[in-house]
Amino acid sequence: MIIRPRPHGWQLLYILRGSIVPAVAPKVVAILLLSIAVAALAELWHPPGIERVSVAPFTLLGLVLSIFLSFRNNACFERWWEGRKLWGQLIYESRSLARLCQALLVDDPALRDRVCRLCIGFAHALAARLRGRDMALAALPWVPEADRARFGQRLNAPDQLLAMIAADLAQALRAGQLDSYLYTQFETRLHALSSIQAGCERILTTPLPFAYTLLLHRCAWLFCVLLPFGLASSLGWATPVVSAVLAYAFFGLDQLGEEMEEPFGLESNDLPLDAMVRTVEIDLLDSLGVQPLPEPLQPRQYLLQ
Repeated sequence: MIIRPRPHGWQLLYILRGSIVPAVAPKVVAILLLSIAVAALAELWHPPGIERVSVAPFTLLGLVLSIFLSFRNNACFERWWEGRKLWGQLIYESRSLARLCQALLVDDPALRDRVCRLCIGFAHALAARLRGRDMALAALPWVPEADRARFGQRLNAPDQLLAMIAADLAQALRAGQLDSYLYTQFETRLHALSSIQAGCERILTTPLPFAYTLLLHRCAWLFCVLLPFGLASSLGWATPVVSAVLAYAFFGLDQLGEEMEEPFGLESNDLPLDAMVRTVEIDLLDSLGVQPLPEPLQPRQYLLQ
């Protein structure tokens, strides 16, 4: 995620970090070159019939295309925002679990420490799962030494960590160290964490319908390629400028939708999962009284991951 002050003045013209310009530049340059060729053809050779080409059909096509792009971008932003809400909920549930441990496991500091550290491991493992990394390796530093030999044998490491927490609490319940009502409070927090994982996996494994995305790609290219032929007779040598600006707008909206469609990746506008995992780590270690605490992650060249 890009974290920087709002640009103003001349900054709007040259800022590239976090912009979609590098991604769409080859497409815009291709349309610009095509527009120059079409404008030169219309101005220098005057082929018969070029003046009959009207810009009216492109106005209608551009209007329809902009509506469809706005619908797609709204859907992609909803996925991005839902992912952010789920991770905000994860931070909240982790803090709630730590607060329960601090209040209800006063007589068993070892269990309190184990539950909080496994919860931190869950956040690390979930982030690794969403970004295609090694889940077991990401969570291993937070797994107790006695359990590391059997940890990672399951395919779903985050769920295994939640199961380990539930098993520890169930053992305390059977030993009479934890009341059944209090155990239910812990189970509610674990259920919420499992629900958050399922929600993130739903976003990850359910992209927007491919046919809809393909239609927009084709229409954007069709519009931008044919537009110079409709503008050349009326705009002349100004055709390349107008065509390039419109190509930047349409290709840029399309590219921005693609980036927001997968909010857990490593693109500039994706969610800062590593920074949010560090937040969970700091808060839970702080509840255990660990010192010194790790530092919050800071943006590097305006990029926070």
